[in-house]
Amino acid sequence: MHFRFLIAWYDKVLGWSKHPKGSFYLGLVSFIDASLFPVSPLFMFLPMSFAEPKRAFQYASIAIVASILGGMLGYALGLFAFELVVNPFMNFMGYQRYYQLATEWVGAWGFWAIVVGCVTPIIPYKIFTIGAGIMQLHFGGFLLASILGRSTRFLVIGALIRWGGPKIEPFLRRTLVKISNYQRG
Repeated sequence: MHFRFLIAWYDKVLGWSKHPKGSFYLGLVSFIDASLFPVSPLFMFLPMSFAEPKRAFQYASIAIVASILGGMLGYALGLFAFELVVNPFMNFMGYQRYYQLATEWVGAWGFWAIVVGCVTPIIPYKIFTIGAGIMQLHFGGFLLASILGRSTRFLVIGALIRWGGPKIEPFLRRTLVKISNYQRG
């Protein structure tokens, strides 16, 4: 599968960064990404933060809260609606391999698997939220791991943008071009 749409999405979202409802859209994408939406909130958070580096921590806060709330929905979907909703979605998106790996990690490392899943771009966070629900990971532990991991991810990126500003944007674009040419094997 080609991921060339990422560059077009990034450019479009960069244009939205000054939209009066940009923060709302960031929250919405962050929420639904944590359960079923296939596009990462980073594709809104990054351009918005680059456009206004002084607001990077504000945008990070929106993404953190909305992502954690969406993670709670993902947990509930894994716990109560795997066969009806999640399994068809996983098959459609080709996430079966990621799901298997995430549930193995949750089974072996529990709390720490969720923390890693919140930070790493290798396996989408939604896979861990759903996997935690399926594996019936203690909800309090899941919530704490999500808070720790999502806060780390968005606050570190926000800090880099806040203090590095536009100098970091060309690196991001080169990285997106590399990702967009990647093919899942």
